[in-house]
Amino acid sequence: MTTAAVVSARRSSVQPRGGVYAKLQVWELWAPVAQAALADAGVAACDVDRVILGNGLYGGGNPARLCALAAGLPDHVAAMTVDTQCCAGLDSVMLAVSLVESGAADVVLCGGVESFSRRPLRAHRDQGGELAFYERPPFSPDPARDPDPAQANAVLADFCRITPAEQNDWAVDSHRKALAAHEAGRQAAELVAVTLDDPRRDGFMRKLSPAVAERAPVLARHGDGVVTRATTAVEADAAAALVVRRVEAEKGHGLRVQACSQQGSDPAQPGLAPVAALKDMQRRHALDYGCLSVVEMMEAYAVQALACLAPFNFAPGAINRGGGALARGHPIGASGAILMVRLFHELAREPVGARGLAAIAAAGGLSTAVVAQKLG
Repeated sequence: MTTAAVVSARRSSVQPRGGVYAKLQVWELWAPVAQAALADAGVAACDVDRVILGNGLYGGGNPARLCALAAGLPDHVAAMTVDTQCCAGLDSVMLAVSLVESGAADVVLCGGVESFSRRPLRAHRDQGGELAFYERPPFSPDPARDPDPAQANAVLADFCRITPAEQNDWAVDSHRKALAAHEAGRQAAELVAVTLDDPRRDGFMRKLSPAVAERAPVLARHGDGVVTRATTAVEADAAAALVVRRVEAEKGHGLRVQACSQQGSDPAQPGLAPVAALKDMQRRHALDYGCLSVVEMMEAYAVQALACLAPFNFAPGAINRGGGALARGHPIGASGAILMVRLFHELAREPVGARGLAAIAAAGGLSTAVVAQKLG
């Protein structure tokens, strides 16, 4: 019996906006990462059937097509861009698995790419025909249900009674785990040097102390809920690429997706959206989350991760073992794919049959979650 499996997974380092990757267009950023993923999988460019990429900031066109051509894929390889904002990278993996499982493709190259540094200026015309520039598009037709993300997470902190100290502790721990993983060389196998001066390490991680976290500027406040710069992931540039192909279920290697879910929830409180996806998978597949070896939970905000983990019995030692987005940064359309790359390499250290989860929220009240199992 055959099954779809993620057989290779690579990423660039994640660099803050204006950093090492500031001069690169998204196709220049993604091409070397894609080539490394194909080489790891032993797949020739001519054997790729589809390219599916997440991207949230380029505001039109089809960045995936540019990326595919820049990576040296033949002209006949179709490419599709997914824009579900933060969920887009993980959604691309789900779509790739679905294509292979359905028999519509044998090999799909998927992932995500984002450049906050080179994103285009975006504008619409107001009722008078004048250009009105905007930083982010609307995610709900009702302005009352389309809050500023930081403000929405301050409301979430107040509602869930998650204190600033708890958020600071989470952020400090995220940086600590990320630095420890880097210093031990545990992330070397997943990273690709994109430029000659590429540091091959995530650029934002640091020794964050509780005292420094406490002094971080406040971004939003609601009642007792507070969100600060220390508990918010920075805007960033990065790329990720994964190869999904058909393998023998009993003899193949890589990760087999066992369960997945895309869910919508209240757009006024997008931070809690992953709870719906996690509950949906539990209901459909009778999952015991306490048995998972690895959990990659998105940390766009510390309060978001804390609130989404609280209803479930995840093992504390399984969660974001190499740090999270608070230490890396948040390259919108690539973040979900980076979670899957991290899951791939963390599960590579576990026994055959071990399972792990990746979950992420997006503006507008969307969420995506995936449970995958190590083959061998």
